[in-house]
Amino acid sequence: MPSASLPTATAAETLGVLAEVVAPPVAKGPILRRRVAMSIFSRLDLDGRAIRRLQRLRRSYPSGPLMLTMPGPPRALVLRPEDVRRILDGAPDTFAPDTPEKHAALAHFEPRGVLVSRGAERTERRRYNEAVLEPDRPMHGLGERFVLVAEEEAAGLLESAPDGFGWPDFTRAWHRMARRWVLGDGAREDEGLTDDLRLLRARANWVLPPLRRRVLRRFSRRLEAHLDRAEPGSLAGLMAATPAGPHAAPAGQVPQWLFAFDSAGIATARALALLTTHPDELGRVRVELSESARPPQPRLRAAVLESLRLWPTTPLVLRQTTRTTEWEVGSMPAGTGVVIYAPFFHRDGERQPFADRFTPELWLRADAESHWPLIPFSRGPAECPGRQLALLAGSAMLAALLRRSDLRLERPPLVPDRPLPGTLDHFALRFTPGPRNGTSTKGMKS
Repeated sequence: MPSASLPTATAAETLGVLAEVVAPPVAKGPILRRRVAMSIFSRLDLDGRAIRRLQRLRRSYPSGPLMLTMPGPPRALVLRPEDVRRILDGAPDTFAPDTPEKHAALAHFEPRGVLVSRGAERTERRRYNEAVLEPDRPMHGLGERFVLVAEEEAAGLLESAPDGFGWPDFTRAWHRMARRWVLGDGAREDEGLTDDLRLLRARANWVLPPLRRRVLRRFSRRLEAHLDRAEPGSLAGLMAATPAGPHAAPAGQVPQWLFAFDSAGIATARALALLTTHPDELGRVRVELSESARPPQPRLRAAVLESLRLWPTTPLVLRQTTRTTEWEVGSMPAGTGVVIYAPFFHRDGERQPFADRFTPELWLRADAESHWPLIPFSRGPAECPGRQLALLAGSAMLAALLRRSDLRLERPPLVPDRPLPGTLDHFALRFTPGPRNGTSTKGMKS
């Protein structure tokens, strides 16, 4: 039962949270987005409803995390920015990232990943992830090569879709790029690898015991064949040269990297939609592109970050207490599942005047930290180690597309002078390209 010393939601309030805050991200697909659900939720603005519900709860319960009234292990909902900071900074010792929900979902395709590890295993796997992904470098050590790959795939996308492209075309080109970055050019055409991972992720959406063991074995064999090739200029090649301890499980970390590219692709496509409907910012980006031939390009990175602020690809940030924790108004028991609903803090109009506007300059300021908690990649010791690589991928693809063509968002409509929608259905995105400055995309390498 919830701790009597912390504020506790009524049964009716808890049902409201489950129905309007927790259920929509689960229905949309926490591991693999569901097309029909995204379309419905976009039309009904269910994310906006969730934010308004949490605003009402915060007014009723201004102190400390809010315990929920429900059977099973205790659950708490975070409503204050300072509590978000404490929880994320307290990972992994006090607020563990490897929650039961993550174990149930990620066991389908990355049972040895860092996200479902604890103790010495987690420490070693996290260290290995950081050694390969280089989270402290905006330009990865293989960045020059990666940018060339992005340019080639962007050129191929425009050449193959002269009359316009939507999400299916974009994501196909994006995953070609991702496979080349992670596994090398030899994996470019291995769409079966991505398809198998998609099947495993679809099953993981249901947070049920793994059943697709045959698919997992096939996926693992294909993945290991690419890793064994250790192609120079890829993360696989870098992995072969990176020392790994007995608990590192190098191959077990790669499924998460491929999975994370999907979220980065969604954010990049949405950033493209934002830029092509906000001409003033697009003009600033074009000036930046004319002055800087290679990443990091701050304005393009800011556009991707702003896409993630407006529409987080990980809306539910989960932690679990490993011990009893003390708060201003009482104690939270060990084993409490803690829920941070990122869209609430990113788009809380009662606290953030820019909540529903495209405001990329937020990410260009020295005082960006003052807008805490903006957590597009989480924060603290468990912050996504692929953050810089994702921003490099997004900015490189955007730069390549915008240099080669004028792009206009055909659908869905985004109006700069109106509040942006609570949900942007990436499946519905469609862009109309046209030559820029008389430059044709014909003959560019695909």
